[in-house]
Amino acid sequence: MFLINQLEIKKVWNEALADSFYKKRFQLGIIIWVAILIAFPFFFNYIENRNGPVLNDWIINKIPAFDLSIPTFLIIWSMFLFFLYRAIQKPELLLLFLWGFIFLSISRFITIFLFPLNPPEQLIELSDPITNIFYGKKHGFITKDLFYSGHTSTQFLMFLCFTKKTDKILSLISTILIGIFVMVQHIHYSIDVLSAPILTYCVYLLGKTTVTR
Repeated sequence: MFLINQLEIKKVWNEALADSFYKKRFQLGIIIWVAILIAFPFFFNYIENRNGPVLNDWIINKIPAFDLSIPTFLIIWSMFLFFLYRAIQKPELLLLFLWGFIFLSISRFITIFLFPLNPPEQLIELSDPITNIFYGKKHGFITKDLFYSGHTSTQFLMFLCFTKKTDKILSLISTILIGIFVMVQHIHYSIDVLSAPILTYCVYLLGKTTVTR
């Protein structure tokens, strides 16, 4: 099941890159994705230095804060590696996720900018050195990238992109767990997590439209 036929992989990628439609959208997507990665540190540094209200979230208020950094880190990056494994075998899956993630990132730039919030009380910083590199934080943790949850939405985007039933079930479970974990750790408000699947579905449709002939 988990063995990769290198000749088959080479064949499907040669065919994909020989297709001008796929090649142009893939190249453009990579360029935009790199630009977004470059923008991440500047944007998150800006939002981290502004203030907003602390929401009176009755769900979060009833949940004792607990550090779930390790299981959160393991789920996020295990799912990423699993998705990458699938995407290597299926170029169209990678293209769909690439554009979905582009629109997801842009939409989060917009919503986070429009709705400045301070984090929930009793927040416990998430220990994730890999993500912090992309955020431009080698030390410390971004606390104000709140509405909507990037952790939850990325997992749900994988769920929407996957085609195999077992993959979808696995990614749906990871979405639910990550959503619960970031609330237990008081990293996000409940509205950040509950709105993530809805908004992610919208950006997924934009991504799907972009990569559909």
